[in-house]
Amino acid sequence: MEPFAPGVLHPTDFSEASRVAFAHALAIALARQARLTLLNAHSDTPSVEDWQRFPSVRATLESWGLLEPGSSRHDVFGKLAIKIKKVSVDDSPAGAISGYLRDNPNDLLVLSTSQAEGLPVFLRGSVALDVQRESGVDALFVPEGIRGFVSPDDGSLSLHRILVPVDHTPSPLPALDSAGRAAHWLGDGPGEIRIFHVGDDFPEVDTSILPELPDGYEVTRATGRGDPVDAILAEARSMDADLIVMSTDGRDGFLDLFRGSHSERVVRRAPCVVAAIDATKG
Repeated sequence: MEPFAPGVLHPTDFSEASRVAFAHALAIALARQARLTLLNAHSDTPSVEDWQRFPSVRATLESWGLLEPGSSRHDVFGKLAIKIKKVSVDDSPAGAISGYLRDNPNDLLVLSTSQAEGLPVFLRGSVALDVQRESGVDALFVPEGIRGFVSPDDGSLSLHRILVPVDHTPSPLPALDSAGRAAHWLGDGPGEIRIFHVGDDFPEVDTSILPELPDGYEVTRATGRGDPVDAILAEARSMDADLIVMSTDGRDGFLDLFRGSHSERVVRRAPCVVAAIDATKG
């Protein structure tokens, strides 16, 4: 699948951390001319004030210089070719995401995360909840407190350095393909996609699958030693990565990332945005 394909779901709790994740979700939707759904879960009937707390897409696009001040709702699609939907669900956050994805397929989840627990901020303590098993939805995790590669204030992009950890299994190609498409649509060259393997016996990686990259982007390879997660995080810090893209085996949906796997440990400690790409989808 295309990593930033039409159908971007951004669950929000209206926090500052969610504001940064919203900027990434909106930038991705703009780049792909995709549908963007903003989802909020609540425990009672939403008030007018609750609806007004949703991020204002038009105001954001105006502040980014993509729409004229005072633009109409129809201008969002008419001029930028993206569709916006805001949904308020009477359910727990986990239940709201699961139920919405079941009835409304999307390709990408964009979530703010707490580095204290490695979980989406509004899912703290809910690891045991099964949020959309076998959903096949890739996820972009925006850790709380990082700048990210999309500015919420003006929409400027700073995606220069992408780290792609690879191994023999799961297949590294979905992550590499996703990294290439991210650079193609959102990259601000010059830049680098660094293919990184921990240990000997570097896996075969077919870089011919990459789309056309921005001028000045290059593809490099590097190796590390020691604990895989420690090595990945050290490499990310060393190169000042803006994005880590990892293939996952997709066994039980995206919350399996938080059950002790390498991906969970990377998300928990990452110094930048992390994309988890399901390598099992055909």
